[in-house]
Amino acid sequence: MGRIFGFVGTVVVLAAGMYIYANQAKSAMSVGGATTPTGTVNITGVRSDLLSLASAERNYYAQNGKYASLEDLISEKYVTMQRERPPFSYDISTTSSGFQVTATRSTPGSPAKMWIDETMQVQSAE
Repeated sequence: MGRIFGFVGTVVVLAAGMYIYANQAKSAMSVGGATTPTGTVNITGVRSDLLSLASAERNYYAQNGKYASLEDLISEKYVTMQRERPPFSYDISTTSSGFQVTATRSTPGSPAKMWIDETMQVQSAE
């Protein structure tokens, strides 16, 4: 009888552990609001694109003394990317003292907007 209670207790503890593990794995996978592997890859790709565009802006500024539009960066081969990574599209706004590269989501989801500026810190808004 004692062995049966020991076995049942072990099964209950294992089940509770698997439940906790599954919930933690699910929340860890939801990076930046992406709850699917494809969504996580898209968010990671957008973050990488934002960093690349910001780096290209810094290089352009170092060589030309001003910040460039997205069209200028693409046409002058500072970047080799498109204007979008579905469902996000990119835009660059510049001033004489800085820039902001914005990725805006065209479909419902989270994050709705991600951006980076001359501080090189990627930020997002729901």
